[in-house]
Amino acid sequence: MTDVFTLDDSQPTLSASLTFPATGLAIVALTGRLDAVAAPELRLRLTEADVAGCANVVFDLSAVTFVDSAGLAVLVWLRRRCRAEGGDVVLVSPDLVDAMRVFRLTQFDQVFRMLPDSAS
Repeated sequence: MTDVFTLDDSQPTLSASLTFPATGLAIVALTGRLDAVAAPELRLRLTEADVAGCANVVFDLSAVTFVDSAGLAVLVWLRRRCRAEGGDVVLVSPDLVDAMRVFRLTQFDQVFRMLPDSAS
């Protein structure tokens, strides 16, 4: 199943592609800004799609242009849910330095398993 949605239709800042390639695995590819505007809607959409019910989730952040603390909060929320199921959240690192900055400043690049690209 693949689901593509744009968050906040009035000012689309983030779009997401959601796939379930195997039982218990979800891949969420994000494009745009993962910020305070988009984070609440992303969390709602992930809940509606039952992504939190998957033990393992991969977030492809390679096309994300900016991440703030609200965006990190969504990732941490889902990580807690996945770990409770014996799984984890893995991140594909953002390509842009600006998008990666918040992970380094908060040292979340040490908390999350981060892959250099989606091929990894």
